[in-house]
Amino acid sequence: MNRREQILETAADLFAARGFHGVSVGDIGRACGISGPALYKHFDSKDAVLAAMLVGISETLLDEGRTRVARATSPRHALELLVAYHTDFALRHRSLIVVQDRDWQSLPPAARERVRHLQREYVDVWAGELRRLHRGLHTDRARAMAHAAFGLINSTPHSGVIADEAMRGVLERMAMGALA
Repeated sequence: MNRREQILETAADLFAARGFHGVSVGDIGRACGISGPALYKHFDSKDAVLAAMLVGISETLLDEGRTRVARATSPRHALELLVAYHTDFALRHRSLIVVQDRDWQSLPPAARERVRHLQREYVDVWAGELRRLHRGLHTDRARAMAHAAFGLINSTPHSGVIADEAMRGVLERMAMGALA
């Protein structure tokens, strides 16, 4: 992991624990073993850290979603691959889910719009496969189904009462049961 990635990961954990406004640049620097001013070699501001974090995860989800759909042999297989990836992401990045849910409004306007644009595209990847699986399904209903699946899968920060592997099975079965 390079220093920039370390800063993003550390900031995500701090923001998840204390909220974006409850964390200073100095707090992030100390947690990374650098001074607050040294953080400015990597990011212009704390806002830039949040923007890089949330835009980055949105880009990653969209890129991997498209890759998985391209590899799929059927719409159901595509949904299985999407559910598996999103579940894995949610289990590995609980802090990012908390930050996305709670602090996205703190994003600078341009970054907020970029995140929303990427998220809409990601929803449409899922909705497209749902429409292919369920012929005649209206686009709005397919998007609603995708959002419902995200809500289920993104519950991981609040539902971690069983081991991750067991939770992975629960989430994947429930999501596929609802979608397919």
